[in-house]
Amino acid sequence: MSTPDAHDTSPDDVGLLSPVRAGTAVERAVGDGAWLQAMLDAEAALARAQARCGTVPAAAAAAVTAAARAEHFDARHLALAARETANPVVALVATLTARVAAHAPQAAEYVHRGSTSQDVLDTAAMLVARRARALITADLHRVADALAALAAEHRDTVMAGRTLALHAVPTTFGLKAAGWRLLVLDAAARLERVELPVSLGGAAGTLAGYLHHAGPGADPAAVLDDLAAAFADETGLAVPVLPWHALRTPLADLAAALAHTTGALGKIAADVLVLARTEIGEVAEPAPAGRGASSAMPHKRNPVLATLIRSAALQVPALAAVLLAALPTEDERSAGGWHAEWQPLREALRLTGGAAHTAVELAQGLTVAPDRMDANLAATGGQLATERLAAHLAPRLGKAAAKDLLTAASATATRTGRPLADVLADEPRLQGVLGAEETTALLDPAGCTGAAGALVDRALRDRPPPLRPAPPP
Repeated sequence: MSTPDAHDTSPDDVGLLSPVRAGTAVERAVGDGAWLQAMLDAEAALARAQARCGTVPAAAAAAVTAAARAEHFDARHLALAARETANPVVALVATLTARVAAHAPQAAEYVHRGSTSQDVLDTAAMLVARRARALITADLHRVADALAALAAEHRDTVMAGRTLALHAVPTTFGLKAAGWRLLVLDAAARLERVELPVSLGGAAGTLAGYLHHAGPGADPAAVLDDLAAAFADETGLAVPVLPWHALRTPLADLAAALAHTTGALGKIAADVLVLARTEIGEVAEPAPAGRGASSAMPHKRNPVLATLIRSAALQVPALAAVLLAALPTEDERSAGGWHAEWQPLREALRLTGGAAHTAVELAQGLTVAPDRMDANLAATGGQLATERLAAHLAPRLGKAAAKDLLTAASATATRTGRPLADVLADEPRLQGVLGAEETTALLDPAGCTGAAGALVDRALRDRPPPLRPAPPP
């Protein structure tokens, strides 16, 4: 065994290398303390559920619940003990049993009655995920509301549309913001649809241990229905159709939804990073004093929020891939596959939560610069409107001829630095076909945004900001 480095003052992961989630509510919701309490909550809820079914005395269930407080347990001790058992539940159960025995000796035998480590840890994972999901979705809806306001305000704010990194045709910032919002709302809906069930299978997914304690002659179907319903009610989780020890759909679904969420937020971040470039300058992040400072360049104010969000968007799909890779598990409990899920799940939850939390500030404080958008629209001297001009000339010159003429004229304008309108004014084939005033009107970017305004209206009408209760504290 290696010894700790002399400079390693703490085994805790305090977020030094993951600032996107450092200090956020989701970090606390998925930390070691939260996982420990979730495992204890699962144990206590199971005892209460069994008491409701008549297989555990009510007083014993109360004693287990009273003892199941994380502050009375040493998470580091449980982590080290898990090296001998491959999961932390074994040591947790031993410690919980000892605590119950110290205060209510007659109740100790009812701790973890008929259960198995995976029932407890998987249920705890779902509890942690549910609590984190509430924080994430609340932030996503706050982001969506801020983006709705931006979309409405800038419904007709014209900007250069960019494809393959180059100016394409005009669009509006309102349409861009409406698109961001739709992605965020879709992500929230996906997360909210993911079913988070209790885990109740016993040693090999047959619930045999639970049935053994139900007494001779107990109806297996009745025990299954009653216990599963009571356990789900005690935890606030869903009832699964089958034990899912080796059927990892709940985690795979959650992983996919988390990856989609960070991808949606990452799209916003990627666009902001492009639009905030010095030479573009069409948007700017909120920048309180000191934020974005460079260690070497005093003039720099780096786009910190978008950078943090993008860092999460690049990591979560890889973490989700680990959870998806655990789907083809062997037997009734995997050796290694199940164990590989825990840390990627926790990291995916806290990175997604950190990205959503950060995106709230970005969306609410984003500054839009229409004057810079106008300047950038003029950078190509009217060439952004060639699609419209080609459609106008096609009936007069023929489609192919119009395209060839405008392609050659655009190349001349680019090479000489002249406005496209001036180049076209010298084009002999357009004499008597296209006048100067008509050319100027057709090359106006404001007239080339297509259905952008109507699309914004439809997006805000079809997906209006919902009335929601306040998010959990």
